[in-house]
Amino acid sequence: MENSVEGSSSGEQARPSAGDPVTEILKNSRTIAVVGLSGRHFRPSHGVAEYLQSTGYRIIPVNPHEKEVLGEKSYARLEDIPEGVDIVDIFRRSEFVPGIVESAIRIGARAVWMQEGVIHPEAAERARSAGLFVVMNACILKEHIKRFRLPAD
Repeated sequence: MENSVEGSSSGEQARPSAGDPVTEILKNSRTIAVVGLSGRHFRPSHGVAEYLQSTGYRIIPVNPHEKEVLGEKSYARLEDIPEGVDIVDIFRRSEFVPGIVESAIRIGARAVWMQEGVIHPEAAERARSAGLFVVMNACILKEHIKRFRLPAD
């Protein structure tokens, strides 16, 4: 399986084909640590995490300024999470990505997902070289909807 995907700004809506690596990581993951998750309802991180939680994922907030978000205890750092994490979803500015990637590697995450506008090719390469699947500059909510939401009648 290819271990890296980069989002496009073209807005294409093509349905992914069988064997799509993003479909596989989303289908086979259960726990998503959302770095930068805000308790403020109007923030994109909150809406995305709320959607993911509604589809059955376990969401773990990672934000030192929050105690609890979406009914889940918030942790200051990825290393503080007492359970396994499948995907580390990053809602932080690009300059913070290298440190987050190092933490994701240390905790044994399977994937690093950099949201739209979060781009750091060197950190992506570091994650890939450590065996993590990488998605960069793409919204996990949009990608999930594209792959799993049933078409409207």
